[in-house]
Amino acid sequence: MRPTTESLSTEASRLPLGTTFGDRRKTLLIITQVYVPDPAAVGQQISDAAAAMVRRGWRVVVLTSARGYEDPRTKYKKRQMLEGVEVIRLPLSSFGKSSIPVRLIAQSLFLLEAMLRALVIRDLRGILISTSPPAAPAAGVALSAVRRVPVEYWVMDLNPDQMVAMGKLGPRSLPARVFEAMNRLILRRASEVVVLDRFMADRILRKADVSDKITVLPPWPHEDHLQRVPHEQNAFRREHGLDGKFVVMYSGNHSPANPITTLVEAAKQFRSDARYVFLFVGGGRAKREVETAIAQGYSNIRSLPYQPLGRLGHSLSAADVHVVSLGNDMVGIVHPSKIYGAMAVGRPLLTIGPAESHLADLVTRYGLGYHVAQGDVAGAVDALRKLAALSADELRAMGERGVRATHGDLSQPALVEEFCRVIESGIGSARTGSAAGHWLPLVSVVAVAAVVAVL
Repeated sequence: MRPTTESLSTEASRLPLGTTFGDRRKTLLIITQVYVPDPAAVGQQISDAAAAMVRRGWRVVVLTSARGYEDPRTKYKKRQMLEGVEVIRLPLSSFGKSSIPVRLIAQSLFLLEAMLRALVIRDLRGILISTSPPAAPAAGVALSAVRRVPVEYWVMDLNPDQMVAMGKLGPRSLPARVFEAMNRLILRRASEVVVLDRFMADRILRKADVSDKITVLPPWPHEDHLQRVPHEQNAFRREHGLDGKFVVMYSGNHSPANPITTLVEAAKQFRSDARYVFLFVGGGRAKREVETAIAQGYSNIRSLPYQPLGRLGHSLSAADVHVVSLGNDMVGIVHPSKIYGAMAVGRPLLTIGPAESHLADLVTRYGLGYHVAQGDVAGAVDALRKLAALSADELRAMGERGVRATHGDLSQPALVEEFCRVIESGIGSARTGSAAGHWLPLVSVVAVAAVVAVL
């Protein structure tokens, strides 16, 4: 395995299918179900990489959804140039997350639309896919074979591992076996594999020996939108009545893979202390726990939706402490990137999860706060009381250690530069074979998307 690194918009263009804006540069195609201005973290990371590739002289085309991932009522422009990136938004590709069949249909249609569009993109030199939607690797393999260009695989999370760990699939079930076959196929076919932490790399290497082409690169903070805002100047705190409060914040996706039960139960212990406010910002299925607690009368617990990217700095800076959680069985499967945003705005951390995880690694390595196990409500309460007892200067010093990390080894410029170098290296060194003999992904992608869309 290679050495690791652990240490928006212009005028919209309405152009016909296949238009290349008169640009004959080498083209990189990116297929992703989410992209800015959608607030999902995956789309924000991909947009940073796409814009950086444009600056390096590439023509970048993104095929993505025309509607919001969390809220399909949100509509985006069908075609745009965002930071030099040609964004094409596909209809019938997001109907929300209300049920498994709804997600299945949307993800399957998205991949079919994306594959058809990809067939007419000119001057194509490479394809970048991630795990959004989960069956995207199958489409990437199929297109790589048909267009005879390399495909690069950015692993944001692992399936069927996640669904098996959550008890929603049996390890020997048909969907799990089909998806594992697709995993092995993309790992063999990809010219480069990028994963987010050392634990994820270990899991990938157990699936296939890709030690000659795997790179560990953590996600980066969105520094352009993460200005640190002092409490006394923070309009977000005033707007939400947070002045004079000690704000404990969980911000981002409330996923069952990142359990918040320990934090919610800890928050209940502070019910009679008016100083503490527990603010849950974002969305996801696990947000129901927050809404239930609020309905039960816990007025110290509050809920807000995802905040626009332009307000992210004010939102994250409104906290005194940020909480990031990881499920016991999710190490190496998911990688909560919200921790980097909290570090970038200089706030101490309480992380909840296994002692062997990237969360614990970061807290320990940089001295960012406290780490407790899932279910340790008393430990979480104790950690929060200790943090609240610190002086403003002590809290600031703890937060500054995170800022220094995100301005050094974990900085956006350094990580984006390395990511682009890996992508260019993979495209330049890849040997793509004939499309003959690779008909299987084309035939199977619809079935795979249908079987695993729930992932």
